[in-house]
Amino acid sequence: MPEVALDFSRAWAEFEDPGDADQRYRIDLTWLTSQWTCIFGSGCKGIYADRPDDGCCTLGAHFSDQADEKRVKQFVRLLTPRDWQFHGVGSRRTAWIETDADGERKTKVHDGACIFLNRPGFEAGQGCALHSWALRHGHHPLETKPDVCWQLPVRRQFRTVERSDATSYTEVTITEYDRRGWGEGGHDLDWYCSGNTEAHIGTEPVYASYRAELVELMGEPAYDLLRRLCEDFTASRRRLMLHPADPPAGVTPPAAHPAHRKPQRRDVVG
Repeated sequence: MPEVALDFSRAWAEFEDPGDADQRYRIDLTWLTSQWTCIFGSGCKGIYADRPDDGCCTLGAHFSDQADEKRVKQFVRLLTPRDWQFHGVGSRRTAWIETDADGERKTKVHDGACIFLNRPGFEAGQGCALHSWALRHGHHPLETKPDVCWQLPVRRQFRTVERSDATSYTEVTITEYDRRGWGEGGHDLDWYCSGNTEAHIGTEPVYASYRAELVELMGEPAYDLLRRLCEDFTASRRRLMLHPADPPAGVTPPAAHPAHRKPQRRDVVG
């Protein structure tokens, strides 16, 4: 099987947030130094076997909060019919938003997948309309897309840690968004990339290829500490703690698809 087991030994590092003495980061060195890369449009099978062209966009995207929705809305207004295959359906006020069974707001599912997913054959190209618009207009996709879309498959989690002296601090974990991040339904996905050997072919480790996203999640000073720890971990060659989906030691990963070169990274991703 190309997908590795969910549970395996990982290496972790912790450090105090340079910008907040009451907050500490706990980072997954195994994930951040792995060779995972998005292969949407060049090998991705989609999360459902009957919709292989959707990537992980079949279900639409839930907004993290009102600010997330408001930010996306600003860019939706800038999309034209040339950018967005379903502009005629979704551009009418908030026709691109729907509410799920739990009352949570999300991007609308239209014709079987997220309304912003341009399907194969669309003149402007396959993939997320918000993502491709960003690249054409000098923006990073994290500015235009819902939070969950640009963060995947990096996961940020918060918890309060109580010390024995009755003090506490906030622990912020940066790790892999594996199947379990989707809840119980994640186990039913037909294909998933983060632990799949087919997607661990990147020419850069995750901490480098996802620099912009990690800086957005942590801030520049904290990211600089994360980067140094990742570099030290890589230099130590502790192979037992590397991601099992990565190629074996000594095997050079194949060159990434031209569409995934650093200046155009994930340029058709959903």
